[in-house]
Amino acid sequence: MIRTILLLSAVLATGSVSAAMPTAHVLATASLVAADGTSRGEATLIEAGGVVTLNVKGLGLPPGDHGAHLHAIGKCDAPGFTTAGPHLNPAGKMHGMMNPQGSHLGDLPNLSVAADGTGSLAFRIDGSAAALSHDLFDADGSAIVIHAAADDYKTDPSGNSGPRIACGVFVRTPTDTAQAE
Repeated sequence: MIRTILLLSAVLATGSVSAAMPTAHVLATASLVAADGTSRGEATLIEAGGVVTLNVKGLGLPPGDHGAHLHAIGKCDAPGFTTAGPHLNPAGKMHGMMNPQGSHLGDLPNLSVAADGTGSLAFRIDGSAAALSHDLFDADGSAIVIHAAADDYKTDPSGNSGPRIACGVFVRTPTDTAQAE
């Protein structure tokens, strides 16, 4: 989305599209929900030039920092969202961006939520778009989970981030599904 906005700004400013700016497209979206089914925001996976970025827009969440992780199973059954399984970890690494033995694919920065219950996160996910698509969209899919507390970025397996308070299943966009075939 950010690259698309930049591209649109460049077109408006110059009247032409620069060949250096890769075209961005949405790979998938996930609607975040609380255990009671109320909306808690949205997550979007965007690919541009082979780079995948995760954008999260949270709403109605408790203020403070919250662990955010990609989970291995695309299922979000309330109340505990445990059906989303463990963190997405195809390489079998440890948890945490500060763990000397980590980190794994599901590790994300904390989502900082303001007093009004909103927060946003943009994070480049390591790996090629093709490899990530394979891991994210396998037979059982994947999910994003927001936790009650901040991730300490080192404690295996979940960074001491507490209970799962919001969850969303990634759904491929129709254009991405067509490109994958």
